[in-house]
Amino acid sequence: MIHRGLIGLLTLLIAMSTLSSNAFAQSGQSGQSGQSVQSGGPDCSRPFTLALHDHGLLYSLETNTGIDKDFADEMIRRSGCEIRVSLMSRARIWKLIESGALDFSLSGITNEERDGYASFAWYFSDKFYLLVRKDAGIHQLSDFEHNDRFQLGVIRSFRYSQSANELVDTLAAGNRVSQAGGLEPLYQALMRSSIQGMIIEPFDYPALDEKRIHDITTIIEFNDAAVPHGLIMSKKALSPEEREKWRALVAAMRADGTVRRIFRKYFKPELADSMVDFTTP
Repeated sequence: MIHRGLIGLLTLLIAMSTLSSNAFAQSGQSGQSGQSVQSGGPDCSRPFTLALHDHGLLYSLETNTGIDKDFADEMIRRSGCEIRVSLMSRARIWKLIESGALDFSLSGITNEERDGYASFAWYFSDKFYLLVRKDAGIHQLSDFEHNDRFQLGVIRSFRYSQSANELVDTLAAGNRVSQAGGLEPLYQALMRSSIQGMIIEPFDYPALDEKRIHDITTIIEFNDAAVPHGLIMSKKALSPEEREKWRALVAAMRADGTVRRIFRKYFKPELADSMVDFTTP
């Protein structure tokens, strides 16, 4: 009887120890995630979805690194929420954001149409440039627009700064725009002269040297103001109250220098600072 009693007591103690260890592990994961236990943070009662797109220093599928991946990792850490990250084309991202089938994406810019179905939490601002072949003889924007032989390459569903958008829309009306799903097909088209120009951002600069495009191209400025980019939040998927909580999380990342540190990992300090030091709209 005593022997059986000791076995039963030991069994109970082992079970209690296992439960306690599991609870500690779960508690430790929540604590490592950052601010999930703090009141006023995002509601983590369901898993969220976030899509990246393969675009230069923002995210590289080849290396699984980039500014937006680091930013997404920090969102997960700070919120304590489960965020399922995937890779999609930019065109698909916007469609799913509009339908509510996707909660978040990153480095998005707004326009009147997008404002109808998405909200934004801004975390950097940058300028767009026109990359053209030297042998095309293009020295200013008007040279490109007024020569019917010149074709412009763009990424499907991308929008840019005001002057860049005006150029794209004007050329598209004349069947002079070639669309691609990402940067790589545009680089290839530029190298073989299928297009004479494409629109780029600072995230694309390293690729120009890697792909030996630098020697055959030149850059023309659009002279537009820098365009804010931010966390994209689906209005159908997230309530106004929850969107404000995520906006506050992004603001905290800017305020404590986290965003600056992420950008300085990929850019020289001067360029990084110029992109993260801006006034939100």
